[in-house]
Amino acid sequence: MDAPGSNRLANGYRGARVLVTGHTGFKGAWLCEWLLALGADVHGLALAPDSNPALFDRLGLASRMHHRLADVRDLMAVQNIVNEVRPDFVFHLAAQALVRQSYREPVETFDTNLMGTVHLLEALRQSGAPVTAVCVTTDKCYENCAEQRAFRESDPLGGHDPYSASKAAGEIAIAAYRDSFFSAPDSPVRVASARAGNVIGGGDWAEDRIVPDCMRALAAGLPIAVRNPSATRPWQHVLEPLSGYLWLAARLREERSLAGAYNFGPTPESNQTVRVLVEEILRHRPGAWCDASEPGAVYEAKFLSLDIGKAAQLLQWHPVWDFARGVAETTRWYADASVENAVLLTTDQIRSYTRDARAAGREWAA
Repeated sequence: MDAPGSNRLANGYRGARVLVTGHTGFKGAWLCEWLLALGADVHGLALAPDSNPALFDRLGLASRMHHRLADVRDLMAVQNIVNEVRPDFVFHLAAQALVRQSYREPVETFDTNLMGTVHLLEALRQSGAPVTAVCVTTDKCYENCAEQRAFRESDPLGGHDPYSASKAAGEIAIAAYRDSFFSAPDSPVRVASARAGNVIGGGDWAEDRIVPDCMRALAAGLPIAVRNPSATRPWQHVLEPLSGYLWLAARLREERSLAGAYNFGPTPESNQTVRVLVEEILRHRPGAWCDASEPGAVYEAKFLSLDIGKAAQLLQWHPVWDFARGVAETTRWYADASVENAVLLTTDQIRSYTRDARAAGREWAA
């Protein structure tokens, strides 16, 4: 059986020191599991998991990697960890990632998403050691004027809500550091940013996210309460953007000119309403849903879509799993995973995804 790391990525990450901020979160845990499979020496910087259960705990990552509890809002702590680890690669995922929470805690959201990013960039600048970094933001960083079209990396940044605005501000900070400090041919630091779509996958138990809401309701035998059934999002399995982050960093380490911002979104057919997503989940799990639209609810964008032409042209990166496959794999994970087999099921999905990518001729999986 193919190992999860039997592809070109293994050549770039085997034995490399990799620092992942936000490693205790949903995407961070998946990324660390993949990096371990690739043979990387994985280090983490994050707060404790903010959900119970948490994928980080289910995977037992605290004992399988270098696990450090620290806050990206603490510049000195970030500097100390960067200087201690001296990473070859950094993946910056630490964030306050929920739109509705950003309305309740706007100052914390800006502090984490903007200044946390600045602190990491400053730590890399002060370190002066060679490093390749990918800073992860969001598809919501674009100025959304309710136009039903796919956003390109060259489009204006902005944000109606504090979360979106904080991520747009983070993108501006990343570009400023790259242009001011990391653009010289002899700079040891190479930085890119990555904007993913709406990520789904097993092991997400966060509040106010539709897939965890679905799984909690189904487990309790309750109808799924859907707040925004008509909102359209670019749904993608978590392994899709992670393959983009890993490939971008590996390529950027080899080719400085690739520094910049990249969209890693799904194919256009994966741009579906929340209602369609919920109904697709219910094809795999018995249950029902109800419209729980809230009059006077806080603003959330109605339409989001990403143009991935730049990643396709410069990185030869393309999605692997379509909408139906991503939903099926997500639903299967929740149905089959237990405390005992979470690692096996997660690595099995990474292996299946890599195998499918290789069969589809994806360059990173060769």
